Amino acid sequence: MNKYITRFFILLLFLCGATKSFAQTSTITGVVTDSVTHEPLGFISVFIGGTNIGVMTDADGRYTLRTSKKDFTEVGATSVGYRDKRIKVKPGGTHVVNIELAPADYILSAVEVKPKRERYSRKNNPAVDFVKEIIERRDQSDPENHDFYSYDQYDKMTMALNDFSEEKREKRVFRKFQFLFDFVDTSEITGKPILTVAIREKISNSYYRKAPKMRRQKVSGYYHEGVDDMFSREGIAAFYDEIFKEIDIYQNNISIMLTRFVSPISSLGPAFYKYYLGDTLMVGGEKCVKLSFVPFNSESAGFVGHLIVTLDSTYFVKQVAMAVPKDINLNYVEDLIIQQSFDRAPDGTRLKTKDDMVVEFQIIPGTPKLYTRRLALYRNFSFEPFNDKETLALFEQESSTVVDEMAEVMPQSFWDDKRQTELKEKEGLVKQLLEKLRSNPIFYWLEKIIKILITGYIETNENKDLSKFDLGPMNTTISGNTVEGVRLRAGGFTTANLNKHWFWKGYIAYGFRDHRVKGSSRIEYSFNEKKYSPAEYPIHSLALTYTNDINQLGQQYEYTNKDNIFLSLKRMSDTKTSYLQNAELAYQREHMFGLSYSAKVRFKREESTRWIPFDANDGSSYRFYNWGEAELRIRYAPNEKFYQTKGMRYPITRDAPIFTLSHTFSPKDFLGSKFMLNRTDFSFAKDFWFSAFGHIETEFRVSHVWNQVPFTMLILPNANLSYTIQEGSYSLLSPLEFVLDTYGSWDITYFANGILLNRIPYIKVLRMREVFSFRGFFGHLSDKNNPLFSQENPNLWKFPGNNVVYVMNPRLPYMEVSAGLDNIFKILRIEYVWRVTYRSHAHAAKGGVRISLHFSF
Repeated sequence: MNKYITRFFILLLFLCGATKSFAQTSTITGVVTDSVTHEPLGFISVFIGGTNIGVMTDADGRYTLRTSKKDFTEVGATSVGYRDKRIKVKPGGTHVVNIELAPADYILSAVEVKPKRERYSRKNNPAVDFVKEIIERRDQSDPENHDFYSYDQYDKMTMALNDFSEEKREKRVFRKFQFLFDFVDTSEITGKPILTVAIREKISNSYYRKAPKMRRQKVSGYYHEGVDDMFSREGIAAFYDEIFKEIDIYQNNISIMLTRFVSPISSLGPAFYKYYLGDTLMVGGEKCVKLSFVPFNSESAGFVGHLIVTLDSTYFVKQVAMAVPKDINLNYVEDLIIQQSFDRAPDGTRLKTKDDMVVEFQIIPGTPKLYTRRLALYRNFSFEPFNDKETLALFEQESSTVVDEMAEVMPQSFWDDKRQTELKEKEGLVKQLLEKLRSNPIFYWLEKIIKILITGYIETNENKDLSKFDLGPMNTTISGNTVEGVRLRAGGFTTANLNKHWFWKGYIAYGFRDHRVKGSSRIEYSFNEKKYSPAEYPIHSLALTYTNDINQLGQQYEYTNKDNIFLSLKRMSDTKTSYLQNAELAYQREHMFGLSYSAKVRFKREESTRWIPFDANDGSSYRFYNWGEAELRIRYAPNEKFYQTKGMRYPITRDAPIFTLSHTFSPKDFLGSKFMLNRTDFSFAKDFWFSAFGHIETEFRVSHVWNQVPFTMLILPNANLSYTIQEGSYSLLSPLEFVLDTYGSWDITYFANGILLNRIPYIKVLRMREVFSFRGFFGHLSDKNNPLFSQENPNLWKFPGNNVVYVMNPRLPYMEVSAGLDNIFKILRIEYVWRVTYRSHAHAAKGGVRISLHFSF
């Protein structure tokens, strides 16, 4: 999933030049330290006075500034809790300027900073004892100890091009984009010049009820504008919410960037971090101590930074300032800075008042960085019971987030009243910036092309809000397989701009080897008004679909189309194919709390081919056969996070369990059915995280066919014939290698997050990560469904081919194991797969290399 935001960043990079300026530059380097303790100060803003040029110090307090300007006279540094300081410097040449910052208000204490060369020990370490006291009391100040809890929240997210200084004016790439420099602003956190290209604001009220435990958020105002509008609005919002997740340091694991970090006050903290007690200082009239921390292994998923903690029996955390280590194995992230502030209620409850996170990304070394800031401010805290009808009604809603229907059209007066901070002038000019950019043909066509690559569809109107029909998906336009040869396909769907309830979707395809026309047509009525696509969550619809296409037996792809061009290259011929006509009437309902269910009635006609003949044991042969069936399906996926595209959903995380149960019934002689079918399927999927030590993705399935049916209606384990890694399939299995009526499978993949490679010198700089998989299935084919017992089962169809279909030993499962490297060049996963059992089968692949593009942080 991360590929979508990655591609978005790549779009932004086209706006930047990677060429270097040849003007004479001044270079200023140095170290920023605390004037009392002489400790280096990481993540301090250092800037050139009178300009918008600035940087942040690294974890060791070091900084480097470069500029071609000749009219500056000083360098300055600033940070919360310290007095600002400026030092005179002459322009030109290289200068070393070390800066000492004095705490704004401090008191010396008997607590000493550890000597620089002392051997660190957890035993008898006062800093470790101190953090254990914090951990022991962290639940005492939890606001959710109250029966009721509410507050107002303001969220602002800005995305910008970083280091967008005046020096870029002279670069060739910006000659036709000089107007961009009229929109340049300065980051409040890093002090660097930034060009804001996207902004999102949200005004909400949050409510918590202890019994029964429930949270609700009412969004009363929502505004967004930016280049990221090319994505699905709901999909990218869900993705942002997960990537830049609100951080709770009181949890053992902190989830951001789709990664789990160890909190500095986690119960695992003393084994993961080194702690140091610093000087004492006065914060808000309370005597506090600075507790610094750094992970034992700088490549692991932890933070460096400090906590400001009260020196009383409560060990109350008032401030948090932390960042990721420079050597961390985290893709694309150059800097990640988090600052939080807490107030204390009269009863000791912690009240988070500010949550500020800045992330600087860099996709390709040597290119400019990208800047994202998520700022959340909180006020009007209350622990009073909810008595008003409007608030009580929120707890009757299915969704945990309720958006007011007028949220996106609130007037300026609403924002002026509800914003908890002033909007910077340039942040409010994103719309004007984009209008000027899109008036340039270079940017206009570049945006169009990237949008097609990302969404897979071509809109038939320049304005997305006016497009009534979208062509696609484009990755299926041309493909190929053994039966059809070269396959061409064209299709699309109508949008909500034509009708918000009625939709049509379909395609037409042609194979140049079998010379047959295929196609699909779907008419859908949505009981909910849709904003654009019928696939938008939640679905509540009635649909009629007719499809006439090839049926690749034993091949299913969960997260892509079967005729995706990237699946055309295969390790063996895929002739296990029939032709299938399917007419289906389906009712589907999704609830916001994660429950969904559907009821479907189908009429099918399956046509034989020379590779899949329908020859019965009694000597009769069929060109085709008919059957009608009904399916009931229920799925429960609480708190599921996914990215919604125009046609598919891609999981962002599977931290919560996903349960699916279905039953299919086909009565004999119904709509010409020759056989009676009863089939039950159940699946369970969930990811398990081990803090900074990676995670395991799991999926388990069981299926059973209760009646006597031909092999085409039995369970055919999913074979992956491509060289790519596909979820829910077996890389070395042949289609129809096994036919079963009882089936159970497992798929377990461990992403180790560099747990070993991060510790090997010279290897760790490559930032590769280990990945291990173990998947397989067990099963059985009962005698009543085995056509090899020809006399007992005269009506069953013979297995196709010779020595191709095998009867599985119920005591010996099919198994594959794999080991590989992930994060090669940050995008590539390569693994070698071994077939453990049934290696003597004819044409069995015993091993092979598989790859996938795997964008991740």
